[in-house]
Amino acid sequence: MNDESPRYGLFRSLAHRLAGDDADLPYEGRIGSFEGATGWLNTEPLTAESLRGRVVLVDFWTYTCINWLRTAPYVKAWDAKYRDHGLTIVGVHTPEFGFESDHRNVEARTRALGVEYPVAIDDGYRVWESFANHYWPAVYLADAEGRIRFHHFGEGEYAMTEMAIQRLLVDAGAEAGSGPGAFDLDLVDVRPEGLEVAADWVHLGSPETYLGYGQSTGFAAEGRSPLDLPYEFSVPHLSLNEWGLSGTWTVARHAVGLDGPTGRIAFRFRGRDVNLVMGPRVPGAEVPFQVLLDGHLVDETRGSDLDANGRGVLRDQNVYQLVRQHGAITDRIVEVEFLEAGAEAYCFTFG
Repeated sequence: MNDESPRYGLFRSLAHRLAGDDADLPYEGRIGSFEGATGWLNTEPLTAESLRGRVVLVDFWTYTCINWLRTAPYVKAWDAKYRDHGLTIVGVHTPEFGFESDHRNVEARTRALGVEYPVAIDDGYRVWESFANHYWPAVYLADAEGRIRFHHFGEGEYAMTEMAIQRLLVDAGAEAGSGPGAFDLDLVDVRPEGLEVAADWVHLGSPETYLGYGQSTGFAAEGRSPLDLPYEFSVPHLSLNEWGLSGTWTVARHAVGLDGPTGRIAFRFRGRDVNLVMGPRVPGAEVPFQVLLDGHLVDETRGSDLDANGRGVLRDQNVYQLVRQHGAITDRIVEVEFLEAGAEAYCFTFG
């Protein structure tokens, strides 16, 4: 380690934080209330009062949010490293899509994602509102007196967040360093996989895109199609960040749903990854699909939710990784072809 290395700069900044200067961790008000939670996972119900004396990291999430999924390895690593030193992480699951309000879905995804810290289920947005929150993901870090001292919205700033955690733990009486019972000052080392891998921001040229007409952008269709009724579509010429449908679909406020026996969604995009929030309309149903890139079934560019032949099956409403490229990033057309009726698609994201 040398004086010019970024790692040295992080440790120098951390040493400054641990020295006791409050100027870099301002007071941002009191921690919000958890009383509006409609359920809890991994714990009995918690309150701001019951958490007094602990450093508390509140993490707002919803399980299909790609931005949260890319932060999850860090949040889970902080829980594993600092829980026994005075940190409590409270995940607040506030749903974006209707199916994310189903407690069975939230419980299943919490377990599948390896989330072991307490989770408040916030179907009615009451916890969200008590924090005056507006974002997924959002982190609020409170000291042992229940005062918010740090926040961050969106991805990134993992080193700064962890250094703030360490600072507040020391302020609360935890030991830092190499002694018995102390936590070491090294920042966590995470190895994300699949959907958790950070986006290739340098080459990313396509935004999150909703398909239901309530928030839709970029929909390319010939003529004026009806809303909330089945209609036979064909994909027109697509410009960058435009998408279209082929087959009989219903364009609803929340999603597009396939009514015909087969159908496709096509999107001209620029990015390394393509993800799509989708699932079967009827719980418990299965809908097979395949993914094409520039007219050919994906092979080595397939995402983690496809088999070696570029095919997958919708079994639940979730976010599916369809494409992960490994070479140069250019404008390309991805097509998701559903081989049976009954699919519903909500939102594309890219990485």
